[in-house]
Amino acid sequence: MYTPHTPQDIRAMLEVIGAPSLEALTDPPKGLAIKGELDVAPALPEAEAYAHIRAMADENAAAHMTSFLGAGAYRHYQPPAVPYFAFRSEFLTSYTPYQAEASQGSLQAIFEWQTYICLLTGMDVSNASVYDGSTALVEGVIMAAQATGRKRVAVSRAVHPLYRRVLATYAEGMGIGIEELDCDASGRTLVPRSIGDEIGALVVQSPNFFGAIDAVGEAAAAAHRAGALAIHVCAEALSLAVLKTPRELGVDIAVGDAQSFGLPVGYGGPYVGFVATTKEYVRRLPGRLVGETHDVDGRRAFVLTLQGREQHIRRELASSNICTNQALCALIATIYLATVGRKGLTSIASANMANARALARAIGAVPGFGIAFDGAYFNEFVARTPLPAAELCARLEKRGILAGLPLSRFYPELVHELLVCATELTTPAQIDDFANALAQECKHAVAAV
Repeated sequence: MYTPHTPQDIRAMLEVIGAPSLEALTDPPKGLAIKGELDVAPALPEAEAYAHIRAMADENAAAHMTSFLGAGAYRHYQPPAVPYFAFRSEFLTSYTPYQAEASQGSLQAIFEWQTYICLLTGMDVSNASVYDGSTALVEGVIMAAQATGRKRVAVSRAVHPLYRRVLATYAEGMGIGIEELDCDASGRTLVPRSIGDEIGALVVQSPNFFGAIDAVGEAAAAAHRAGALAIHVCAEALSLAVLKTPRELGVDIAVGDAQSFGLPVGYGGPYVGFVATTKEYVRRLPGRLVGETHDVDGRRAFVLTLQGREQHIRRELASSNICTNQALCALIATIYLATVGRKGLTSIASANMANARALARAIGAVPGFGIAFDGAYFNEFVARTPLPAAELCARLEKRGILAGLPLSRFYPELVHELLVCATELTTPAQIDDFANALAQECKHAVAAV
């Protein structure tokens, strides 16, 4: 909330600090002031300025490469209707609706977002979004710690490494201990029969960082046997269109990132995280929750029903003080989901699976290559390479191909493992070119030796 100041207010404040004017507050000391004219290029007509900026953008080589990167950020088609509606000035200039007087349009958009997240996850309630998947995981763990009163959490090693880093940062400050769970030969989490009664939450990602459909049901059962909560992490939200919902798998809290729903990769953001849970834990949801009601005339209306931030309630009762609502990004995801619909979303997810399997067949047919894990996957998987994966990626980048993510970046023992991804934007020609490039680069490497 911004409070305007009258000229009399401004004069009174300036007198207190001894400044002659507002401009004087920004004047640099004499010794630091620029002398003479700035050496800047002259102004250009709009058409020429656009061409100049377009030429600079074209120097970004990555924008013209064929990409098989995934690892938590996925290339998906954005229908033209999405930016058309999302970037209308009414939405583009809005920020987080903190107050209950926020416009009905913004509140309804958030309400629709919450509804879509509940439909996709099967959970009872969803909040008005958070920053991204990593902070959504943090919020889920905080919820579990508050609900159980326990200060330890078991996290699968197959949860996104960057998500785990963010969690470790917050956990250290909150006195929450973290135990890691290893994976088996299929790339799935090894869920212990007993996790101990000091654990407040068991965290599993599915599809996990290796692309594998993980043992969420087993994890939920193990957590509940110990009186803990089960947290499901989803970095590739499109998978929710075809896989069992977190609720069907017995999960208590579902968190993740909805970047796949109309948000471009964008060099790391902004994205949009979600947190959904059962009615039992609704008052532990971070941020805010928009609800539906009726006004005195019986008309449908939307209101901020729950607000669990310390700006609104006593600090000791607040669910979180680090979250915010990614209103515009959540709106983009909402418009995307409304545009493609249930059948469209399922069709897109099916195309992702089909292209990923075509990619796996092509890679597996190249001499020396194979698939590292034998478990089920959605649209990405781990390929085993005869060359160190980082070296192979550097070679293919010179050919205009972003081959994937060398897993040694996060898992030092996986030197020859490469995480690759295919989406609905991946074409058969790109897959063939990729397989041919893999074969040629390996031949060149052998010849060089």
